[in-house]
This record gives sequence, C-alpha cells and structure tokens, in this order.
Amino acid sequence: TMGDKIASKKLAEKANVSTVPGHTEAVRDPEDAVQIAKDIGYPVMLKASAGGGGKGMRTAHNDISLVKGYHTARSEAEKAFGNSGVYIEKFIENPRHIEFQILGDTKGNIIHLGERDCSIQRRNQKLIEETPSPLLEKHKKLRTQMGKAAVRIAQHAEYSNAGTVEFIVDDKGKYYFLEVNKRIQVEHPITEAVSY
Repeated sequence: TMGDKIASKKLAEKANVSTVPGHTEAVRDPEDAVQIAKDIGYPVMLKASAGGGGKGMRTAHNDISLVKGYHTARSEAEKAFGNSGVYIEKFIENPRHIEFQILGDTKGNIIHLGERDCSIQRRNQKLIEETPSPLLEKHKKLRTQMGKAAVRIAQHAEYSNAGTVEFIVDDKGKYYFLEVNKRIQVEHPITEAVSY
C-alpha cells in the first residue's frame, strides 16, 4: 500500500500525520474533479496515484485548466505507470520539499537516517539534494517532529526495507506527508556521507 499514493495518504492519516488537504480517492471524471477542487479551493494539484518523477502531475488555477489537466495527467499516468488513476490536493505555494531516509528490519525496528532537502526542482524533478536541510538546521524541533512522523508512518505499515518518506513544508512551517518511496533512491549517497 505504501507504493500507492492514495493508500499511503490514508496510512499517514491513521498514523496521525498531517497530509496535504485534498481528496483521498481517485477522481472519477472531470465533473468530480471540478467539485473536489471547489471544496478544496484553487489552486490545486492533480497527481497520478501510481506516479513519481513529476509524471502525471498538473497544477490548476481554475475549472478550465483543471479539466484540461485532468485529461493530460490521466493520459500521462497511463503511459508512464499503466495506471490512469489521479487524485487532487491543495497546491502548496513556495514549498520546501524534505525527505527522510528510513530503515526497517523484520522485527519491527525502524529508524531514520536524517533528512535530505530537495527543494531545488525543475518541473517537479529534483535537481539538488542537501543534507542537513538548511530549513531544519534553523528549526531543530521541526526536524525532530518530522523524523518521528516518518518513523510512525513506517511502523503503521509494518515496513521492512530501506525507503524514503517525503514531506512538503509550507511557508508557515507546517509540514505535510507526501509519499513513500519503497526503495533506496539515487540521492542516498549524501545520506551515507553524513550517517556513521
């Protein structure tokens, strides 16, 4: 379930971790998308349920761009992942993107190895990863809270492997769970460089 973004959002909610305001079900059709967006409030982000790497993502600021983005996101998601399911979240403007590397064994022990800040992006693709996060260096209490949240999500999933729990932090310092990547990511060497 942690590989599916909708299922992982529901898991995070069960673990008492805030998620980006939005709809935790796949959008049925364009009319459903418009109603959800009106409930959440524009701008919104369409995201592929099985997505990653910036594919199947579209930002919408009104009904017209939402309907167009809905069709484009579904088509892109189907081609990239073989799954056209999309969901809608509130679009967080000027966010910080912070992820925690986790490790879990088969006996229920889960730890995190600190964070990576991947806020420098282009077209929803990470360009530069930093560790430690410049933001969390200034807000160490937030680092502690987010690290505990990452571990709590993995514990609720009874996760055993290396993985990454991703968060988004808004300009008021509130953090929201985004997704879990159930693998070692290409950026893990910077975590290795500071973990000993």
